Amino acid sequence: MKKSEPTPTLDVDVDAIYKALANPVRREILACLREPKVHFADQELPLEHGVCAGRIDAHCELSQSTVSAHLAALQKAGLVTSKRVGQWVFFKRNEPVIEAFLALVSKQL
Repeated sequence: MKKSEPTPTLDVDVDAIYKALANPVRREILACLREPKVHFADQELPLEHGVCAGRIDAHCELSQSTVSAHLAALQKAGLVTSKRVGQWVFFKRNEPVIEAFLALVSKQL
């Protein structure tokens, strides 16, 4: 019988995630990114890259610099990833980190 290899664990900074999730705008951004076809259907470029930062700005009805700071906090916590395509930056939820965080919280609380 072959010994199974341990499942790799993600390095999740629980405190950074709690800090990022403490802000309601960041929670709203994450919630909208869960279903980009519903909330960002008007994006011209394919959603496979993620959601363009400009579309997130418009959805939040906040200034570009404010939304940029929120996205940076989410990215620092590992909750979103970004990808530059030309002059645009696209954001997606980082599902493996979110799932690992939820599993840790479920075990701890």
